[in-house]
Amino acid sequence: MTSLNGRVPNIIYLGTEKFYILGTNTDKTLWRLLKIDRMEPSELNIDEDSTMYSHSEYLDLRKTLDEDHRSTGGLNFVTNCCGIIGFIKFLGPYYMLIITEQRKIGAIFGHAVYQVTKTAMIELSSSKMKPTLLNSNDENRYKKLLQTIDLRKDFFFSHSYHIMRSLQKNFNDPQEGWDLYDTMFVWNEFLTRGVRNILESTCWTVALVYGFFKQDKIKTSGKDIMLTLIARRSRHYAGTRYLRRGVNEEGRVANDVETEQLVFDDTLGPRQISSVVQNRGSIPLFWSQETSKLIIKPDIILHEKDNNYEATRLHFENLRRRYGDPIIILNLIKTRERKPRESTLRQEFDKAIKIINNGLPVENHLRFLHWDLNKSTRSKNANALQVLMKVAFEALNLTEFFYCQASSAQTPGSSLNLHAPLNGCGFRGCDDKNDGGNTDCIDNNGDISQEDTCGSSDTSTSGIAEDVATNNGSTTVKPPKLQSGVLRTNCIDCLDRTNVAQYAYGLASLGRQLHALGSVESPELDLDSPLAHHLMHFYERMGDTLALQYGGSAAHNKIFSAKRGHLKFAIQSQEFFRTLQRYYSNAYMDAYKQAAINLFLGYHRPQQEKFAPWESESVAGENVLDDKTR
Repeated sequence: MTSLNGRVPNIIYLGTEKFYILGTNTDKTLWRLLKIDRMEPSELNIDEDSTMYSHSEYLDLRKTLDEDHRSTGGLNFVTNCCGIIGFIKFLGPYYMLIITEQRKIGAIFGHAVYQVTKTAMIELSSSKMKPTLLNSNDENRYKKLLQTIDLRKDFFFSHSYHIMRSLQKNFNDPQEGWDLYDTMFVWNEFLTRGVRNILESTCWTVALVYGFFKQDKIKTSGKDIMLTLIARRSRHYAGTRYLRRGVNEEGRVANDVETEQLVFDDTLGPRQISSVVQNRGSIPLFWSQETSKLIIKPDIILHEKDNNYEATRLHFENLRRRYGDPIIILNLIKTRERKPRESTLRQEFDKAIKIINNGLPVENHLRFLHWDLNKSTRSKNANALQVLMKVAFEALNLTEFFYCQASSAQTPGSSLNLHAPLNGCGFRGCDDKNDGGNTDCIDNNGDISQEDTCGSSDTSTSGIAEDVATNNGSTTVKPPKLQSGVLRTNCIDCLDRTNVAQYAYGLASLGRQLHALGSVESPELDLDSPLAHHLMHFYERMGDTLALQYGGSAAHNKIFSAKRGHLKFAIQSQEFFRTLQRYYSNAYMDAYKQAAINLFLGYHRPQQEKFAPWESESVAGENVLDDKTR
């Protein structure tokens, strides 16, 4: 079946018994027809016409459909549509969720990336077949609850690029159709499941990623380089701060986010691409904090329900399947406290990693670092970012990053074929990766000290500057690189301290990426360079966005603010305000947000005679979703 991926408009028409969706490709030369039945609204009945229509045939089809409905006033235009988000049923009929407006926010080698800017929810029942439950209080409550998920905020997609997957996976492990929706980063997987089952196709739906996307052009050494930062939030065990903590029985952790940093040039000649991926996620133990309207920092409760750490083990097995070895864990929580809170988790996490490593071959051991970032920032002699940069360089020596040189036949702005091998991209294993350098601070299970990690990194054995280029005809082609393994960073919330560490890793990576592209002479970027400040703005924006999604306030950015030279009093005032904002959101808003997320992701399925989210036993032990809740 020919796909219409890359289509811009779908046009929805309304007939007496059916909705008709006419979809076309970008230049409106090919059309397809989708029919959705309205006479059995409690069932999802969808049929795709197998015919591929030319534009003239589409006009004839449109005329025929209009004539068929002449007795009831003809075919009625409903709306233009950029793609189907999915279908959902509460207690009555099905509803269709669609994107009616989109805004381009970037492009990856000519493949446009869009933000959702306007949506619609269309009831599928006809006036003759409206079920009795349609206007019930519970039905309306469910509709309002779903509508609190603001799809115009931080949801993005692409019609032609698999934005839910990293660049390396798209090149090295191409997938199509169903498999793409099964990834952990497609938030409307449940909403599209019904239509995909019926049509056995993903042609009509869009895959929504939730998180962060920012792209900008940077100039270095006279070259224009496109810098892109993508954060993908997992749909597994997803939710808000105090209602999703730690790990679940399947090994899924709260606030699991994949961060990808892409750089590529759009110049004439061989085009170069580079990408590096890192991860953040909650401490993979069974622990929680009770939402409190009286206490800003409630106690941390460690649950003794997994003495063998099977869920923790499952989590790291999943990471290994996704990224390979080595798995490097950077744990930023506190080491010592007057009243043990974080330090209790630190000790238990350390114990879990040691037990897991005992059952693994040495080459597959988890590399574990403890470093108390809060303690470091209070020390007058310590420079937290310098320490984190050293750790980042050591991690990069182990994992490397993705780099590939595209064929010079590809002209700037054209779309790359993501499923055909590029010049020089006959991928092999990472055996050309050099694991040299001092990595003791990553191999041990203890704390790392400033003395262990300060100073510049040794890049003489990094395998970047010394890569030997091969000559392919008249074009020099550099050998490709693959990332194998990942740096996984966490603090308590995986928000504030974690974001600073991810910035340091991003900056260390950017130097090496630009060096591989031939845009900078040294693979190390200075913390005070213009590029470092530009990248800091990217990570600061990402940190604020993810913190608002999970924690209810912008991130605590005192290290970034201090780096910019902001006054100490101004920083303290901002941090205090954000603490109060986060506290209010967690205590009064999160239960409602969690219920909406559960509904959107399909973790709560509305049923008659079953509890509803506004009933006391279903959400956080409180009747928080009454009619007065805002």
